Amino acid sequence: MPIFTVQQKDWLTRGGSLTAHLRTLGSVEVRVTREAVDLPWCDEYAALRLAPRTPVWVREVALAVDGVPCVAAHSVTPLDASVGTWQAMRRLRTRPLAELLYADTGVARSALVSRRVTARHPLHVLAAGQLAGPVPHAFVARRSVFERHRTPLMVTECMLPALWERLAMGRDAYGVHPPRERGRLAQTASRALHAHHTIRQGLTAL
Repeated sequence: MPIFTVQQKDWLTRGGSLTAHLRTLGSVEVRVTREAVDLPWCDEYAALRLAPRTPVWVREVALAVDGVPCVAAHSVTPLDASVGTWQAMRRLRTRPLAELLYADTGVARSALVSRRVTARHPLHVLAAGQLAGPVPHAFVARRSVFERHRTPLMVTECMLPALWERLAMGRDAYGVHPPRERGRLAQTASRALHAHHTIRQGLTAL
């Protein structure tokens, strides 16, 4: 969105592992806040091509840099996939989801989409729960769908104020996309354009 700052645009469009990017800022810790059977959010089931009220497996974590939460992440896959194609998701514990997503060449990723998230969306509540201080009116978040054997796993990542504060104090090791990451972004967008349109439809309710 035009209102995003240069740093926000940079971090919302970076390809590859967000955990790896956060490690350029400091020591990263994965804090699991919830793993459970649930129903998808109203903007999720369409993007995942599921019928409403289809049970899903949900994993929610906070990614902390040097002990301070910088990202709240919400991942969801159909319940049957969580004991099938994506069963490794249930065994991650405090390991990052990136270990599962980027170690398998058979996993394809849609293009990233992003927007502001206000209190009308449950993602805002999830992110606010990681803050010790004032809660902003809106967060910025990004989302993409990973597919393995045509089975989806959606990952939504909400950036917290501590991330922007840390970046304001000093540029990260990349500053902007390194050439390698720019290439990955282009490849991601071109091979998953259909998934991009699908997920974008789901984001309209954010």
